[in-house]
Amino acid sequence: MTGVTTGAPTVFPALLYRDARAAIRQLTEAFGFVAEAVYDGPDGMVAHAELSYGNGRVMLGSKGHGGAFDEAMADAGPCAVYVVVEDTDVHCARAEAAGAEILMPPADQDYGSRDYMARDREGNIWSFGTYRPGAPS
Repeated sequence: MTGVTTGAPTVFPALLYRDARAAIRQLTEAFGFVAEAVYDGPDGMVAHAELSYGNGRVMLGSKGHGGAFDEAMADAGPCAVYVVVEDTDVHCARAEAAGAEILMPPADQDYGSRDYMARDREGNIWSFGTYRPGAPS
């Protein structure tokens, strides 16, 4: 096995949004993320933002600002991100109250997790649950 296996996370999902400011609002209000950094680009675009949840982070920005990553993601479809939460039912209730589209209500899974699934305003799928990948059993 290679790579760092202790300490802060070393893998960070990165997403681009047509309306990154609306995405930041939804991720913070509905899903409980904290906006740690938001850097403005030209014309009010979000050049780069970092949102945290627990000890994980997701990076995002506005589509159409140029650059290699923006060009590489031009034809990319929605992505899926999984986030560990302490109480799936409470987290889902918050998301639903904030208007998030719930695709699968909280449900117990065969592998011992309790999960739910939601779609953000631009089609990305967010799964939230109690399963902790890589945690000792």
